[in-house]
Amino acid sequence: MNTKLYQATTFTFVLFFFFFASLVSAQNQTKIIRSFSSSNSPWRPSSNQTLISPNSTFAAGFKPGLNGFTFSIWYLNVTGTDVVWSTDKNGSSFLSSSAVLSISSTGELRLQNSSSGANLWPGNATGNLNTTLTLGGDGNLVFGNWESFKFPTDTILPNQNITNTELVSRNGKFRFQKAINLVFNSSDRYWTANNAFVKLDSDGKMEQANSGSLITSDFGPNLKRRLTLDDDGNLRIYGFDPDLREWTEVWHATHELCTIHGSCGPNSICTSDGSNSSSCVCPPGFLPGAGGDPKKGCERKIRLRDMKKTKFIRLDYVNFTASNEVSLSGAANLSDCELNCTRSMNCLGFMLKYDGRGSCFLKNDDNGLLVNGYWSPGTESAMFLRVDQSETDQSNFKGMTEILETTCPIKIELPLPPDESNSTTRNIVIICTLFAAELISGALFFWAFLKKYVKYRDMARTLGLELLPAGGPKRFSYAELKTATKDFSNLIGKGGFGDVYKGELPDHRVVAVKCLKNVAGGEPDFWAEVTIIARMHHLNLVRLWGFCAEKGQRILVYEYVRNGSLDRYLFSSNRSGSEETKPVLDWNIRYRIALGVARAIAYLHEECLEWVLHCDIKPENILLGDEFCPKISDFGLSKLRKKEAMVSLSKIRGTRGYMAPEWVKSDSITAKADVYSFGMVLLEMVSGVRNNQIQGSAVESDVWYFPGWAFDKVYKEVNVEDILDIHIKQSYDSRAHFEMVNRMVQTAMWCLQSRPEMRPSMGKVAKMLEGTVEITQPSKPTIFFLGDDDQ
Repeated sequence: MNTKLYQATTFTFVLFFFFFASLVSAQNQTKIIRSFSSSNSPWRPSSNQTLISPNSTFAAGFKPGLNGFTFSIWYLNVTGTDVVWSTDKNGSSFLSSSAVLSISSTGELRLQNSSSGANLWPGNATGNLNTTLTLGGDGNLVFGNWESFKFPTDTILPNQNITNTELVSRNGKFRFQKAINLVFNSSDRYWTANNAFVKLDSDGKMEQANSGSLITSDFGPNLKRRLTLDDDGNLRIYGFDPDLREWTEVWHATHELCTIHGSCGPNSICTSDGSNSSSCVCPPGFLPGAGGDPKKGCERKIRLRDMKKTKFIRLDYVNFTASNEVSLSGAANLSDCELNCTRSMNCLGFMLKYDGRGSCFLKNDDNGLLVNGYWSPGTESAMFLRVDQSETDQSNFKGMTEILETTCPIKIELPLPPDESNSTTRNIVIICTLFAAELISGALFFWAFLKKYVKYRDMARTLGLELLPAGGPKRFSYAELKTATKDFSNLIGKGGFGDVYKGELPDHRVVAVKCLKNVAGGEPDFWAEVTIIARMHHLNLVRLWGFCAEKGQRILVYEYVRNGSLDRYLFSSNRSGSEETKPVLDWNIRYRIALGVARAIAYLHEECLEWVLHCDIKPENILLGDEFCPKISDFGLSKLRKKEAMVSLSKIRGTRGYMAPEWVKSDSITAKADVYSFGMVLLEMVSGVRNNQIQGSAVESDVWYFPGWAFDKVYKEVNVEDILDIHIKQSYDSRAHFEMVNRMVQTAMWCLQSRPEMRPSMGKVAKMLEGTVEITQPSKPTIFFLGDDDQ
């Protein structure tokens, strides 16, 4: 009896639990509506309903937040930022839970915080009692003649007209005005588009005025996109990746966040590594202000009380931009610029551009504040900051100008001559003693010479080297090189021909010692090939000083090129790390390097007594000497390679990514193989990235080809800036650099033709870079195994 009563009680409880859960679920379920009319009025946050677009892409309604509610439009079924429009334009006008959206008896759409509050709906949304509020498939909220597309907040949607609109960031600091200017605090402009924006289409193409346009990196249909002015002041286009389920940045207005005004407070300097992050630091002579945060500003350690007792600290690549700066066109040099600033009582420093034109800008401010400070190699200038004469801080912003300072002052003193003596006898004794010493020394040296001569003569006869050419390389012993390199302990490089060690000869010359591997032939053959290499003298070739051929060792002794190889300065992964940060090469230096390398390869192909094919042109084999003078290494070594080593590589010599197509196709190898490799290096010098690093493109990765991508950017889109190195892109000036960079890109396209007969000789390549021959438009480079051989 008790068991039946227990079972009945349990069944009743379970039934009641399921009924209660169903009731709560029904109450929490969101009601979906397709339109809002006067019959649905009023609409409150507690109504728990959402207005959905016909294609179910967008939704509108009361959206809860940390400080209250907003009436918003958002993307459905996306993660991350989904709101694209809101009645709360600057993040300060939140609605309470008592807010109400209604259609009045006169047909006016009203949004109020209470039934008697002011109308918070943007614009004048009026109609009649039959007018309904609908949400279109493009995200446009419409009520009569009113539509949300005419009142954007911080976001523009695809196919939304941008003309005569203004975007405001959520924090209210930044604005995108007239669809062309980005401004800080409503008037401080820091970025201007080439042409005004008109409309972002559904495929990712931004139409601009004057028939201009720009393409996003994810160009293609059926993707959700938005143009948003973010709180950091940068204008970006985002695309929603359906695979990653997140928004990805596919275009941005400025590459350097630090050029955005207001990134840091007064007297502070913004620094960035080229990514989407930045930091603020105080210059020398300054400390963080209120709160200890440099982002809010910096204050002087020692105030400028007497403007006559000041000095200047140089900050390389630093600039403070302000509307009240004074430009001095007549300042001929640094001294003139400094003198003009010293005479001014409100001059806080000056900026000098080392362009030979006397570009001097005085930073004047009555309030003693320097604003919009940032560091970037693209400034091509130095800021001279005015501080008190007693300031002890040193500059923490040093550029290439100090790196290139290699001369060391040496003080030489000669002893005073002894007092004259009238003692004739003493003078005769001294002269006779010196004469006897010289006679004995001469005899000893002559005896030692004969002994050494006989020894080396016998050795030369044994090796068959008794007739050595005059001016040939020096022969070192293995023991000498082992001592010079401290038992081969300082490894400075590895390559296909062997390892390289740094050493110092007894005469204090610093050398690079290359230990060769897989070398063919005996010692006479090796000496003959080394003699040919040593006779090659050119400004842009590494000089061979000597060799070693004993105990089964084959070693070459080169001059030491202290600045290392070109790849350490071009590519981001090689510029950072535990080593000292390498300077960024500007456009002029890159052009000089390219021209020097071209002339050196032309010398090897066309001017040497014996024709030399390098077979491995790449940034790692281009060394940089003093003042970044390029020097090609590893030339002439391909003849020393054993046949077995060639077979193990399937008869391919070189490095993948730089090899000409004829290597793989087993065609005859000519000097045009080096031309192809140089073209790939030339394209990498312009872009600053490896040729196998896929850039922003809609093309599939398995058919992506670096030269083909660059060709489309330059000749089809006519936008050479898209392929420039992002680390010095801000320094690109179309008036000063376009002709130089354009010649480099066009020459590279001719060098990268898939058929050898279409490529120019290296002599002509050098003239194309010099600008002495006309460069016509080449055919588009193709991947050789995908191209048409009959073309």
